[in-house]
Amino acid sequence: MGILEKISEIEKEISRTQKNKATEYHLGLLKAKLAKYRSQLLEPSKKSEKGEGFDVLKSGDARVALIGFPSVGKSTLLSTLTKTESEAASYEFTTLTCIPGVIDYNGANIQLLDLPGIIEGAAQGKGRGRQVIAVARTADLVLMMLDATKKDVHRHLLEKELESVGIRLNKQKPNIYFKVKKGGGISFNSTCPLTKIDEKLVQMILHEYKIFNAEVLFREDCTADELIDVICANRVYLPCLYVYNKIDQISIEEVDRIARQPNSVVVSCNMKLNLDYLLYILWDYLNLIRVYTKKPGQPPDFSDGLILRKGVSVEHVCHAIHRNLAQQFKYALVWGTSTKYSPQRVGASHIMHDEDVIQVVKK
Repeated sequence: MGILEKISEIEKEISRTQKNKATEYHLGLLKAKLAKYRSQLLEPSKKSEKGEGFDVLKSGDARVALIGFPSVGKSTLLSTLTKTESEAASYEFTTLTCIPGVIDYNGANIQLLDLPGIIEGAAQGKGRGRQVIAVARTADLVLMMLDATKKDVHRHLLEKELESVGIRLNKQKPNIYFKVKKGGGISFNSTCPLTKIDEKLVQMILHEYKIFNAEVLFREDCTADELIDVICANRVYLPCLYVYNKIDQISIEEVDRIARQPNSVVVSCNMKLNLDYLLYILWDYLNLIRVYTKKPGQPPDFSDGLILRKGVSVEHVCHAIHRNLAQQFKYALVWGTSTKYSPQRVGASHIMHDEDVIQVVKK
């Protein structure tokens, strides 16, 4: 029996089993087995497949993967937002390889990857699903392109495909401390009451992975699935923006309903509707900020800002300007919303905000 058959058998068994207190151990074991087989399926085959190159070199300040079913308007969006021309046509599977484009927004270069359309069963390697998903794992944000006329059918199918290959959308990493040891058995602890899992189930799941000596500490009330994610240690937690295209073909009430859903933006690529708002939200989801530099006695240089991530300190800014600057750092003068008054003299640990101006003083 191959891995695919084993996976489908376990999935059928899970769907057949009633969910109650008596079956939770059985379900936990099945989920652990399922995760193990799926990770085996994702391991690349030993012999390299010949063909056109698929992965694209990471460049720019951030990377966004454009994922969706065929013919939802991914190539049209890429051609509209970037200077890259991606072939767009009314038939399915127009795009067959990964096409990169660069969005120039607020002085940042955001790399947008137009990936071939995903079909159902992509996680098992159907179509070019496995390569598409491998590229998506390297992105900073997933832009899921959906057809507004198809309700939420596509969205649930895509989420299921990505979930099965270890991509978790709009989720936080489970707060579980896990460490494999050389001896001493399994030590289990929790800092809060656990309602979804207990020590016996934890031990059964660890034994399924042939782990007999480990330290497990739950810092929040997690499920068996989240524990399996921590044990596998190959899960990717990515923010996801759901972009509903073709809103010119549905009623205004339906547009209003979709637009009010969390993490959702409505657009029309053909009529160029709401694309400026999409870029605004994209910037916000990527957690990018601009920091401008200033020389003593001169006005700030607003033409060329440093593009950094939210939460960076003055020390990070020094590294971005020059690799040796942090060693010669004495103090910095900062103008902007991160200070109580402008200019404020700050140290290396001061956290910068968007559009702050900094002047670094060396020793």
